[in-house]
Amino acid sequence: MTEFEWRVIAPLLPNKPRGVPRVDDRRVLNGIFWVLRSGSPWRDLPQRYGPHTTCYNRFRRWTKAGVWDRIMDAITEAYDGDVRMIDGTSVRVHHSAATLKSHPDRCLGRSRGGLTTKIHALTDGDGLPVKLTITPGQTHDIQAAAGLLEGIGKGWMVLADKAYDADWLRDLVSRQGGWANIPPKSNRARPICFSPWLYKQRNLIERFFNKLKYYRRIATRYDKLGSTFLAMAKLACIRLRLRHYESTA
Repeated sequence: MTEFEWRVIAPLLPNKPRGVPRVDDRRVLNGIFWVLRSGSPWRDLPQRYGPHTTCYNRFRRWTKAGVWDRIMDAITEAYDGDVRMIDGTSVRVHHSAATLKSHPDRCLGRSRGGLTTKIHALTDGDGLPVKLTITPGQTHDIQAAAGLLEGIGKGWMVLADKAYDADWLRDLVSRQGGWANIPPKSNRARPICFSPWLYKQRNLIERFFNKLKYYRRIATRYDKLGSTFLAMAKLACIRLRLRHYESTA
């Protein structure tokens, strides 16, 4: 991590002033980010990051404590734009992640690509992540839209593709004071207002998914638990946002 990234993250980590001195948080986070980027098993973590069990245990403990959610919420509050984009992408599940049977936190589904998990994302006007959730791979994109679009502000615009063309979704955005700029399906009977020029900006969310899958732990799902995979995806989003802020500072 750079000094800028550490200055942002450090105040948001759990503090444990008493007890046995523990491995430095920055060292542990660098180890977690190494696993995220490389996609390697935890046991292959280089010794310079400390014991792999320490990095894994702290990652799991912080995941259960909602630390990644707090960090993501804190860094997204700095954006005050009025554009939101929503979309989903499928991720192939590695065979080692499919060995867990009958567990409520699997979040696996079978689609045309085999066993997959779908990542649903809401981004801002710069194509940077705001909210993230996952579903089994066969889930339609629009089924996760209601949760992601909560909190749309008055006068905001939502950009999405034809998969999100549904009257209930447009009404949901409208009730919150926003406007859904979504291309109509070919079988739509009632005409709607749609701007192709504004819709061109939606390519930024496609670029976001490309950047997200730059991290090998996200491009292929190796994690057996859906909550662990979602935590890794949120960590990648945190890294993407912080690097964007640092490059524009």
